Amino acid sequence: MVILDRISHYLNQILICIAGLFLMAMIFLTCANVFSRLVWIPISGSFELMGYFGAVLTAFALGYTQIRRGHIAVDVLVLRFSKKTQRILNGINYLICMVFFALVSWQIAKYATTLWKTGELTETLRIVYYPFTYGVAFGCATLSLVFLTDLLKSVFYEGSKE
Repeated sequence: MVILDRISHYLNQILICIAGLFLMAMIFLTCANVFSRLVWIPISGSFELMGYFGAVLTAFALGYTQIRRGHIAVDVLVLRFSKKTQRILNGINYLICMVFFALVSWQIAKYATTLWKTGELTETLRIVYYPFTYGVAFGCATLSLVFLTDLLKSVFYEGSKE
């Protein structure tokens, strides 16, 4: 369990650093596009790249945000329950989210494989975009791993405190 948690943390640290690089690339591309429009020559494909970079950035940041508990949670009702009931509800939530994002990851990876086999290219720049799609699938898979570790923590560690 500790090893799984360490793997999850290490993997998400790497992904958040890569997401930061994508964010820097998006900032640079946006600034370059704004300045190039001053001379009436916009950067070709910038809108296309912003979409793909944004998708990868978001997917890579999902697991890290879950580890930091940065996702929005409305727990007004749940906080009124006992600690045991809260733990059970959190466990159910982690289980459902883990299964959901595992299925999402699987379906996106399946779609990426289809894109790879058919040789799909982007419209403007004519680059393959299955690597971006695999990146999104990997980000969702790491989020599923974070939910798995959260589930195991809620079952084994928090249960021993009561």
